Amino acid sequence: MKELFQGAVKFREEDFNEHKELYESLKKHQEPHTLLITCTDSRVVPNLITNSLPGDLFVIRNMGNLVPPYLGKNKGIRDGYLATTSAIEYALVILGIKNVIICGHSDCGACSAIYEPLEKLENAPYVQKWIELLEPVKQKVDALKPNSKAKRTWLMEQMNIEHQLENLMTYPFVEERFDRGDLNVYGWYYIIETGEILNYNMIKREFKTINQIKKESV
Repeated sequence: MKELFQGAVKFREEDFNEHKELYESLKKHQEPHTLLITCTDSRVVPNLITNSLPGDLFVIRNMGNLVPPYLGKNKGIRDGYLATTSAIEYALVILGIKNVIICGHSDCGACSAIYEPLEKLENAPYVQKWIELLEPVKQKVDALKPNSKAKRTWLMEQMNIEHQLENLMTYPFVEERFDRGDLNVYGWYYIIETGEILNYNMIKREFKTINQIKKESV
């Protein structure tokens, strides 16, 4: 904890002063341009990997960068995963954000945990319940019969991003904005050990490294 306290002092004395005018402008309102839904993994640092400033991103983090599927208006409010879905609703309906990125990553613990025996997570019932949302992805991956654990992991992490994009589009307030051209939706796959970020092309259904993407293919 000593390092964190020292970091807090350094931020106030150095980093804050560097962007003092920006922080002053953020005092009473926020106007983020992008909603970033990503994993709670400590190795994924949204503002760092996007080179963005405070106020740019509205960030939702959960294990596995999951978007629970739409359950219907009444059932969703009663039985849904409100922490994630209410934040998505707030970002789009209240803040009027026009870009959404679902960002998964390599070596994702949630994507691995869905393959673990139930007894391994018997002391983590909330984790068990949450990763049940990954079961449809697991079924899709298993149907492809990957011939190695490494390939299975690679498929699971990337197909998870595709699936969460599909879940996102089940929400009427998302679909309506997307169909009107008022919302841009992206899927990213961040490779921790290389720093590469792959963008998912929803038309071609493939990932490409961002520095190789032409504007018209996004």
